[in-house]
Amino acid sequence: MNKKLVIFSYLLACWAWGGEVEKFVEAAEKKHGEFGEKAARFLVEGMPKRDRENLGRDFLMTNLDLALKAKKEFSWAKKVPDGIFLNDVLPYASLDETREDWRAFFYPKCKDLVKGAKTPTEAAQAINKGIFNLIKVHYNTGRKAPNQSPAESIKLGKATCTGLSIILVDACRSVGIPARIVGTALWFNKRGNHTWVEIYDDGTWYFTGADEYDAKGFNRGWFTGDASKAIEDQWQHAIWATSWKKTGSNFPMVWDVRNKEVSGVNVTSRYVKKQKTSKGLVYFRMWDRKGGKRVVAVLNEVVKTKAGTADLNDMAELQIKVGELLRVTLDGETRSVKVPTGKTIDLYWDQLK
Repeated sequence: MNKKLVIFSYLLACWAWGGEVEKFVEAAEKKHGEFGEKAARFLVEGMPKRDRENLGRDFLMTNLDLALKAKKEFSWAKKVPDGIFLNDVLPYASLDETREDWRAFFYPKCKDLVKGAKTPTEAAQAINKGIFNLIKVHYNTGRKAPNQSPAESIKLGKATCTGLSIILVDACRSVGIPARIVGTALWFNKRGNHTWVEIYDDGTWYFTGADEYDAKGFNRGWFTGDASKAIEDQWQHAIWATSWKKTGSNFPMVWDVRNKEVSGVNVTSRYVKKQKTSKGLVYFRMWDRKGGKRVVAVLNEVVKTKAGTADLNDMAELQIKVGELLRVTLDGETRSVKVPTGKTIDLYWDQLK
């Protein structure tokens, strides 16, 4: 980032926040030394306008205290490069979610979950496996907002991919694991958006779905096929990672597309792979009836549809032509339907013959 822009951002924050900025920085230096001052200034430089207007020194100092506590306590946190720590552990928020003191809430829970872990990967895996059951939050489209804070999701017991990702990022950061939100505004085939999480370990970023623990490890997920077809030079079809540090680009928040205050890094190139063809690939969801619930059915004796807490965009994929007969098996009974036009098809069991 341009050094002049950094200085300008800091001066702008000072002007907007009055003397509170310097008081916070001075207090951070007095309590935590030179690195505390550096961390405080970094935090202030990246603050969105609304935070400069609404957040006070006490909130910021509590966040800083707990972040530095984790840095000293956990072996992996001690090894995190300063730049990564500042950008992907220290920040008190990822997107435009409601601001709250999530560190104090997640720290004791995650400290127990990561006992025995020796690396950020092992620790993050343990958190992804355990935290959602512990706080009783899982995927459900009945949530109130996509960008819910952890407390809001816990109150409802419901969240979708963005809310779940915010929880996992915050939980990881509470024990010093660098984590960030990643997502796309619109898949290449225009069938929806998605958000997931990246974890930093020994110089490399790895991805995982929030509340989608896989015992086989990171860099797995139902969305990898879609992500491999992202379009790097098209903002809405690219894959972006959040950044507290200003980058000159913004992360796409589809619920508030005019909001440009969350910086982003285009990471599409790490996901894109050459594909033989996507021609004829159709995505299916299966419902018991219109307005009902998703059910698990077998399509053409090959692939199963998803239900329950599976993401709404986690669909069964089939290479099939329009008009071709599709066989659908549910609870031992098989019905058929001719494939209609479209890339994403919603099937309703009570309408099949």
